[in-house]
Amino acid sequence: MTLLDLRVAIRYLLKSPGFSLTAVLMIALGIGATTAIFSVVEGVLLRPLPFPHPENLVVVTDLVRNLDLHGNGESGVTGYDVQAYMRDTHSFEGLGGYHQTTYELSGIGEPAQINASRLSGSALAALQVQPLMGRFYTQQEDDHNDRFALISYSFWRNRLHGDPNALGSRILLDRRPYVVVGVMPRNFEFPMLPGRLNHSELWVPLSLKPTDVDIDQGSGWGFEMVGRLKPGITAAQAQNDAQGVAEETMRIHPPSIQGFSWTAAVRPLHEETVERARPLVRTLFFAVFVVMLIACANLAGLLLVRAIRRRREIAVRRALGAPASRLLRQSILESLLLSLTGGLLGLVLASNLVRIGVSWLPETLPRVNEIGLDTRVAVFALLLAVMTGLACGLAPAFAALRTSVNDTLKEGGRGSAGGGHARLRSALVVGEIAIAMMLLVACGLLLRSFDQMRKVDLGFHPDHILTAYYALPEHQLYGTQAVVSRFCEELVRRMQQLPGVKFAGLASFLPYTGAYYHSVFVAEGYDSPLGVKQPMANEVEVQGDSLQALGVPLLAGRFFTPADNADSPLVVIVNRKLATHYWPGADPLGKRIRLDSVDTHKAPWMTVVGEVADVNDGAPDAPSMEQFYLPVEQVAKADGGWSASDILSGNWGYIALRTEMQPAEMANLLTTTVRSIDQQLALDQVQSMEQALSGSEAPRRFNTALISAFASAALLLAALGIYSVIAFSAALRTQEMAIRMALGSQRSGILNLVFVSAARLALAGCTLGLLGAWGVSRLLRPFLFRVSPFDPLALGLAAIFVLALALVASLLPARRAASIDPMLALRAE
Repeated sequence: MTLLDLRVAIRYLLKSPGFSLTAVLMIALGIGATTAIFSVVEGVLLRPLPFPHPENLVVVTDLVRNLDLHGNGESGVTGYDVQAYMRDTHSFEGLGGYHQTTYELSGIGEPAQINASRLSGSALAALQVQPLMGRFYTQQEDDHNDRFALISYSFWRNRLHGDPNALGSRILLDRRPYVVVGVMPRNFEFPMLPGRLNHSELWVPLSLKPTDVDIDQGSGWGFEMVGRLKPGITAAQAQNDAQGVAEETMRIHPPSIQGFSWTAAVRPLHEETVERARPLVRTLFFAVFVVMLIACANLAGLLLVRAIRRRREIAVRRALGAPASRLLRQSILESLLLSLTGGLLGLVLASNLVRIGVSWLPETLPRVNEIGLDTRVAVFALLLAVMTGLACGLAPAFAALRTSVNDTLKEGGRGSAGGGHARLRSALVVGEIAIAMMLLVACGLLLRSFDQMRKVDLGFHPDHILTAYYALPEHQLYGTQAVVSRFCEELVRRMQQLPGVKFAGLASFLPYTGAYYHSVFVAEGYDSPLGVKQPMANEVEVQGDSLQALGVPLLAGRFFTPADNADSPLVVIVNRKLATHYWPGADPLGKRIRLDSVDTHKAPWMTVVGEVADVNDGAPDAPSMEQFYLPVEQVAKADGGWSASDILSGNWGYIALRTEMQPAEMANLLTTTVRSIDQQLALDQVQSMEQALSGSEAPRRFNTALISAFASAALLLAALGIYSVIAFSAALRTQEMAIRMALGSQRSGILNLVFVSAARLALAGCTLGLLGAWGVSRLLRPFLFRVSPFDPLALGLAAIFVLALALVASLLPARRAASIDPMLALRAE
C-alpha cells in the first residue's frame, strides 16, 4: 500500500462529500456509544483494583444458612469471628476487620453526619496503600482503643481546605477528639461499595468493644474482613484454614444462635466488588454491541451502493489492465479511512458521553469514580474502527470485483445491478431490522416491567412524608438510656406541635433506607418443622406516631399509644405476612411472641395488639419481609436483659413527619426544631419519602431509559437502512417502472410494488428478530418484574411498530417512483 493509493482514496472520498460525511457520522455514533460503554465495562469490571498486587486480596466471610444479609449468600462475620480469624488462621500476611458507620463531625463548619469506616490496623497493612501524608495507625494502637483518624483526600481538600498542617490536628467525631495521623491518596477508596453517597470520608481504628467479641452475647454478623494471602497460598487453601476456625466457633457458640450453622468463605476482593454490577454491565455492552452491528450493516450497505454505482468505472479500469488486488486494496483503504475518521470522532463523542453520563449511572455500580477514557479504552476504540473498516469494506469490494466486465460495458451502466448485489443489500437490511427488533422487544419488556413496578401496593402512602436520619453521639451527653429517652420524647413532642404536621414519630427503620435488623423470636403455638431455621423477622422500634405518619394501614387491633410504656404490659404489632405465616387462618390479636435471647426464660412474652399491612422495605419490585414493631420504651424489658447496657434504644433512627404541606417546605423547620434541642446535632438524608422511593426505582428506571435510547438509535439506523435500500432499488428499476406505467399500470400499483418490497424485508427482519429475542431471553430475565420474557403484548407491539416504520421509511421512495414521467425515463434510457 503506497502513498499514491492513500492520495487516490482521499480524492475519491472528497469527490463524494455527502456519502463520506454520512458514513463517518454513522461510524462515529456507533464507535462513540460502544467506546463509552466499554469505558464503563473497563472501569467497573476489567480494571484491577487500585491496590498493590490486588489478585492477592480476599474477603473472609461467613455463609450462614438461611441468613443472607448481603443478597449474595454472605452474612459477614461477628465481632468474635474478627478476633478468631485474625488469631487462629495462618494463610494471610495481613487480615483485619472493618465496619462502615457514620459519625457526627463537628468543630469544622456546620455539624454534619459523614460516612466513615472502623478499620483494623492489620486491614490497612493488608491493603498496602501508603498514605499521601503521614502514617497508618497500627494494630497495637487499634487494640489500645487510641483515637486516631486517617482522612480521605477529598476530606482534606474540602473540609480542611488542604491545610498542610493537618497532621496532628484534632477533629471531633461524635464529640470526641480524634488525632489526624494520615491523609490517604486521591484515588483511595475502601470499602468499595456501590453508590457515591456510600464512600467513606475517613477511617478510624475498629476498636472492638467487649460486647462485640463476647460470644455469650451472641453478637450479630455486622462486620466484614479483608486480607492478603501469603505468597503461594490459594483462596481454596485459605478457605480450608478459615473453615477450621469456623467449626471451632460453632462448637462453643451460645444457645442464642444454636439454630444457626455456617461455613467460612474466602473470595477475591475484586469478585466481591463487581459481582452485583455484572448483569447490568453485560446488558449495557450487549445493547451497544447491537447498535454497533446496525451501524456496521449500514456502512456496508452504503459502501455496496457506492460500489454498484462505480461498477462501470471499475469495469473500465479492469479492462485497461488494473489488477484485482489493486482495486481491492483501494476499496478497503477507502473503508479504513472512513472508519478511522469515524473512530477518532467517536472518541471525542465518547469522552463527552462519559463525562456527562457518569452522573446518571445507577448507584448499584461500584468504582464509578474510576470510569473514564484511558489508553486501553482509546486502543479499543481504534481497533474497533479498524475492524469495522475491514469488515464493512471486504464484502462490497468483492461484490464489485465479481461484476462482469463485458456485461457492464455492454449495458452502459444501466439496468439491474445483479441479483447477487440485490440479495446482499437485502440481507444487510433484514439483519438491521432483526437486530433493531430485538432491542425494541427488550425496550418493551423493560417498559412493561417498570409499569408493573409502579403499580405495586407499597403497603403505605408515600405522599406528604418528610424523613430524616439522626444519630446521637455515644458516651458523651447521651451516655445513658434516660438521657436518650428524654431527647426522643422531647423531639417527638416538639415535632407534633409544628404547624401543618399531622403525625410525627421516630423509628429504627423506614422503607427504602436499607436499615434492617433481623431478630430471632419465638411465636406462641408455632412449632418449626424439622430442619427449618428459627423464626426470624425484621424488628422495628418505633416512638410516637411513626406508623400513622407513614400511612401504614391498620388491618386489625390498634396502634401504639403513650400508655404503652416501660411500666405497662409488653405489646407488639405484626405485619400480615408474619401473622399468616405463624398463625394461619387465626386472628393474630392476643397471640404472643418473645425474643429468643441467650436465656429464653428471661425474655418475656409480648402480646399482639395490632396487625398492619406489609410494607415494601426495599425497591417496589422486592418482596416484603416478615416484620414486627416494638415501642422504644419497652425494648429493654422485651429483651429480657439480653441487650448490653451500652446499647441504647433510640440513640439513632429515622424521623417521619406527615404534613399538610409539601415536605420540602418543612425541611428547614425540622432542622430548626432539632437544633433547638441540641445545637450541634446534624440531620442526614433529609428528603421526602417520594424522593427515597424514586432512588430505589433508579436502577430499573436507568435500565429502561438506556435500553430505550439504544432501541431508538437502532430503529433510526434501521429506518435509514430501509430507506436507502428501497430508494436505491427503486432508482435501479426506473426503466421497469416506466415501462409498467407506459403499459397502463396505475401509480397506486407502483406504490404497492415499492411498499410490498419494503414489507417483505420488514417481515423477514421481524421474524429473525423475534427468534433472536427468544434466544436472549435469559439475559433479560433478571431485569423483568411480573412480565414474561415472551410477553405477547411486547412482542406484538414491537413487530407492528417495525412494520409501520418500514412502510414510513419507504414512503418517500415510493412516491418518487410513482411520480416519474414514463416518456422522460424511457427517452433517457
